[in-house]
Amino acid sequence: MIRLPLFPLPVVLFPGAPMPLHIFEPRYRQMVARCVEGDGRFGLIYHDPDRHGPFDNEPGQVGTVAEIQKFQPLPDGRSLIFCRGIERFVIEDGIESEAAYYEAVVAPYEDRPGEADDIGARRRESVALFFRVLREAVGHDEELPVVDPGREVAFRIAQAIRIDPAWQQRLLETDTEDGRLDVLDGLLRSVLDAHARGEWTPEGN
Repeated sequence: MIRLPLFPLPVVLFPGAPMPLHIFEPRYRQMVARCVEGDGRFGLIYHDPDRHGPFDNEPGQVGTVAEIQKFQPLPDGRSLIFCRGIERFVIEDGIESEAAYYEAVVAPYEDRPGEADDIGARRRESVALFFRVLREAVGHDEELPVVDPGREVAFRIAQAIRIDPAWQQRLLETDTEDGRLDVLDGLLRSVLDAHARGEWTPEGN
């Protein structure tokens, strides 16, 4: 377990995914400055104040460790950062500290044991379904993105899909890879079905 600064935002960061952020609020300016001086890591956790009210760093919440890879300070104290998701975490204990930003003791959020008998074949099915959606529903006629079925693919595919962050958070919290692929495939099939009925277009989804 480690102590981690937390940045609640109405977005979900998946492991392996990039995310640029504009840092302007004073307490998060302070947080980023301390991260840059340290190991460059903070916890990005999904929280929408319009849906959920004030943030409370209660145990059990799942987020993603973000690592700052580029830091660009601006003259007025704001900054632009580029981070990448590293791994999932779960809050074990919220901390009340003197820092202006949130902190918590967190632990890695790991998958339960027990995957599909051939997870590689399962991944290839999901990748093929994703490419089918790109071609048929989205009309993607450029070179398809590289998705390596030798590694976890659900997060890689999900980061390319524009959808409600609550759905993304559900995927982030799913604790088996085949379970994540089930969630993802259900969404992809629903897009194909809606497209076949003429109820879905890339512009009007």
